[in-house]
Amino acid sequence: MDNFFTQKNCDRCGKSLKDGRIQSMFNSECICMDCKKKECADSEYKKAQDADIAEIRKGNYNFKGIRG
Repeated sequence: MDNFFTQKNCDRCGKSLKDGRIQSMFNSECICMDCKKKECADSEYKKAQDADIAEIRKGNYNFKGIRG
């Protein structure tokens, strides 16, 4: 089983995930909401988002991201 829902700390910064978690748009890291805010400000975020949507439309629900 994937540890996404059971891990305690952000893969990126090490902060506690008690206030929420989400998968990175760039790779398969489990990140905190603060890291998600920083990620959304990245110049390649829209590219990553578009790539994810394209993969979902093809039936790939396990896309590793553009930096995966």
